[in-house]
Amino acid sequence: MRDDTLHYTTQFKETGFVFAPFNSDEKAVLFPLEKSEFIHENISIEENVSLNGNTSDEVISDKEKHLHLVEKALDEINKNELVKVVLSRKEEVQLDKFDVLLTFKKLLNSYANAFVYVWFHPKVGLWFGATPETLLNIEGNSFKTMSLAGTQVYVDSEEVVWKNKELEEQQLVTDFIESQLKPISTNLKVDKKETIRAGNLLHLRSKIEGELNNGSNLKALIRGLHPTPAVCGLPREKAEEFICQNENYKRTFYSGFLGELNLKNKNSYLFVNLRCMSVENKVASIYVGGGITKESSAKKEWEETIAKTKTIKKVL
Repeated sequence: MRDDTLHYTTQFKETGFVFAPFNSDEKAVLFPLEKSEFIHENISIEENVSLNGNTSDEVISDKEKHLHLVEKALDEINKNELVKVVLSRKEEVQLDKFDVLLTFKKLLNSYANAFVYVWFHPKVGLWFGATPETLLNIEGNSFKTMSLAGTQVYVDSEEVVWKNKELEEQQLVTDFIESQLKPISTNLKVDKKETIRAGNLLHLRSKIEGELNNGSNLKALIRGLHPTPAVCGLPREKAEEFICQNENYKRTFYSGFLGELNLKNKNSYLFVNLRCMSVENKVASIYVGGGITKESSAKKEWEETIAKTKTIKKVL
C-alpha cells in the first residue's frame, strides 16, 4: 500500500488482497491492486533457524474458563440446540524481543504445506499465520474448496487411526458445504477423506470442486461458505450466536479469511485465517480453537488447543 487509508469490500468485485473478519456482517479490509505493488523475492530459510523454546511461564492461561465454556456448549448440544460449535480462546505471550522477518522465516520453516503470511496495516495491526485450510480457489466459473476438520497430534511412524468424534465432525462440515453449494453450482464433486499434516498436527480433509451457475457470483460463493462449520458450527446461525455471547473475547480476523481477490483473469485464492496470531506492544496474541460435538470431552478439547499453540509458541 502506498498510503495508510483503510479500504473495504462488501461485494468482492474489486481487485487486490482481502483480509476479512470472522463476523460476516463486518466489512472486509482490502488492499486495492491499483494502490499496491508486487515484489517477488526468494527468501532463504537458514537450516539453523531454531524452533526451540518454551514460553509456558509467560502464557496467561485460561484453562478453567475454557473447560467451563466447553461444558456449557455440551449442555446446549444435549438440549438439541446445537449439533456442533467451534469454541476458541486467545493466549497472550509477552515478547522480550521480536523480529518480523525472522518470525516469518520460522513460520515458513515450520509449515511447509500451509499458506504462510505476514500482514500489516497501521490502522488494524500486525498479523501472522500459517493456515492449512483453503476457503476457496476460483478460476473463471470453476472453483475448489475443502472440508477440513478433526485434529490429532502427529506421531512419527505411527499408523493414523481416527476416532468417531473426528470422523463425524469432518462429515458434518462436508455435508454443510455440499448443501450450501448445490443451489449455486453444477458438477459438484467431493473426494474421499484423507489425512494431511500441518506442523505438528494431523487433520481430515475432503477436496470439493464444481462450477458456478450462470446466475451466481463470487459474493454468493463466499457467503455460502463462510463461516464454515469448521470455524463456526451447526446450525450456523445458532452456533455463531453462541460464540458471540459466550466466548470471552472478540475474534476479529481469527477464523476469517484472506487472500488474492480477482487477480490474474479474475481468479481468487482465499484461505481461512487459522494458526494465526496478532502482535502489539511486544505481546503476541495466539488464537486457537476446536470443534465441539456431542462426543467431545472438555479436558481433551483443552489439550487440543494446547497442541495447536505449540508450533507458534516455538516460533516465538
